[in-house]
Amino acid sequence: MSRAHAAGLVIAVCLTLTSGSGRAQEARRYIAPRTAADATLPPFSGAVQVGKTLYLSGDIGVDANNRVPDTAEAEAGLLLQSIQRTLKEAGYTMDDLVYVQVFCSDVKHYDAFNAVYRTMFKKEFPARAFVGSGTLLFNARFEMQGIAVQR
Repeated sequence: MSRAHAAGLVIAVCLTLTSGSGRAQEARRYIAPRTAADATLPPFSGAVQVGKTLYLSGDIGVDANNRVPDTAEAEAGLLLQSIQRTLKEAGYTMDDLVYVQVFCSDVKHYDAFNAVYRTMFKKEFPARAFVGSGTLLFNARFEMQGIAVQR
């Protein structure tokens, strides 16, 4: 059995064990919910909580006028503050994040992002992927999504 196949099998078993088989479906709670009736808004909710796990939608760092700031550092700050607000609304903190994925329009902004990112945590950093993605919506440099589990 190849290493990749074994890893896939382990993931499948873990998902099966945690999927709720044999127990009642856990309730969902939506943070900044949207439905099909919200035709003028993008079609996604800000976050969805299932049990003690919170799944955060992708977010970008824009100012009050929905503009991307001039510097990568300012944009990273707005992005991380927005993520922090969503977490707080759900009763979580940045330190509850267990995994984040950061999409970056140009990986030359990696150091600028990290300089701000490091200041947002008091405990261990979550697992993370930093992915060079090409163009992002609104010409943002960064988009971040994540998963948080209450400690």
